[in-house]
Amino acid sequence: MNTHKGGGQPSSSMIKRTYKDAINALNSLQSNAATIEAARRAAGANNSRLIPEMLEWTRRIGYKPQDLDRLNVIHVTGTKGKGSTCAFATSILLQYRSPAQVPGAKITKIGLYTSPHLKSVRERLMINGKPISEALFTKYFFDVWDRLSTSVSDPEQFPEMGPGVKPAYFRFLTLLSFHAFSSEKVDTAVYEVGVGGEYDSTNIFVHPTTCGISSLGIDHTAVLGDTLEKIAWNKAGIFKQGAACFTVEQPEPALRVIRERAAEKKAASLEVVHTRSDVAEIRLGINGDFQRQNASLAVSLCRAHLERLGFELGDFEVLPEEFVTGLEQASWPGRCQIIRDSKRDDITWYVDGAHTAESIASGTAWFAQCASDSHRKVLLFNQQTRNVESLLRKLHEQMDAAGKRFDNAIFCTNVTYADGRYSDDLVSMNVAQDKVDSMEVQKQMASIWDGLSKDSRKHLFHDIETSLNFIRTLEGPLDVFVCGSLHLVGGFLLVLEGRT
Repeated sequence: MNTHKGGGQPSSSMIKRTYKDAINALNSLQSNAATIEAARRAAGANNSRLIPEMLEWTRRIGYKPQDLDRLNVIHVTGTKGKGSTCAFATSILLQYRSPAQVPGAKITKIGLYTSPHLKSVRERLMINGKPISEALFTKYFFDVWDRLSTSVSDPEQFPEMGPGVKPAYFRFLTLLSFHAFSSEKVDTAVYEVGVGGEYDSTNIFVHPTTCGISSLGIDHTAVLGDTLEKIAWNKAGIFKQGAACFTVEQPEPALRVIRERAAEKKAASLEVVHTRSDVAEIRLGINGDFQRQNASLAVSLCRAHLERLGFELGDFEVLPEEFVTGLEQASWPGRCQIIRDSKRDDITWYVDGAHTAESIASGTAWFAQCASDSHRKVLLFNQQTRNVESLLRKLHEQMDAAGKRFDNAIFCTNVTYADGRYSDDLVSMNVAQDKVDSMEVQKQMASIWDGLSKDSRKHLFHDIETSLNFIRTLEGPLDVFVCGSLHLVGGFLLVLEGRT
């Protein structure tokens, strides 16, 4: 049951109405580490209730699933690359925006819903390429908060959704996106699935225009299953009757399941998207050779979406200029991002939120290709909830295959600042505080890395700010790879920008 009872939440009468108050109230909906661990042990037990519950939450804020059809949704899932695919798609669609008064096929406002965020939770709700303002976030947040105080429609069916109960963090934000995008009259929305697909809180759309699956891999096994076939079944659960559906090339067992699910869901079509040769000639706005596959998927999704809306795009043998521009201008911070240090011109930061075996392999290959042979190389890494040994082994394998090594390896927690504070937007209760304080995972990572690369000097720090300051004391020139967690990357970017 993915809800939170009112005991740990401020009531509507107690709560203030500023942006900071909205963030504090939102953070009260996070599950603590003990709750998450209990949920993992019981994973799968209540999956069948998740979508009915989400439908009930949606009803309580004043919407029916059919109301969301006016958003004209592109729905994207996958293990690796789904966020980048959404970013490419949004950038392409921005090239087709026109004023509301222009007759004919048109797009006036494009919404983008993604997760997790890097620096601000508002990044999860973008309109026309920009996070919604603090004022709008606050307004719509409290609209949803207050509306959820209404009575449950069927107390017998939903006994745990009574007064004083709110949905968990991600589900609340999904509801917020429905309300914000509808209120702002968004007429095209790109939605990234949170986890899986079949039971994800985003999966209540009745008539998405298109659905896509990026590269699949083994992740979230407690929730999705421990084989590619089980994961493919879950991911393809977003397919809908009448929607044009797409997947990138997948291992045959996964592809077989995806085809079966497309038939079961009565999808209008299913196309396996191969990397386009003309995409390979474009300087993509998001770094990494592997992004060409995501860009090709975005091209197919946007073509089907635009044609569904009435745009005439021709035979498509050559990419339209708008598609090329969109791919070139796409931005996805924290993913294969290169940043020159503002305080030391001999430090280059290579930042990637890779946190699965597949994304670690791709991200490390990108870093190894970019890093200079003549520069000292530094790793800044953290991961609190996944199998750190498998991730570090994959990272080391990729560096070793490229004939490169790290001179220094730094393992830190996700605590943002040296005084022990987290940024308000990065507060997380997903990890037990005693494990953070004792640096249990960081010590484990250092031990694992010592067995893999004894030549690297290993360092442990309790926070991101201290880690960054330490790196700036090392002899340069330096190429620094920051990876392992989007939470780490978000905190790192705040510290690098000097934001407190």
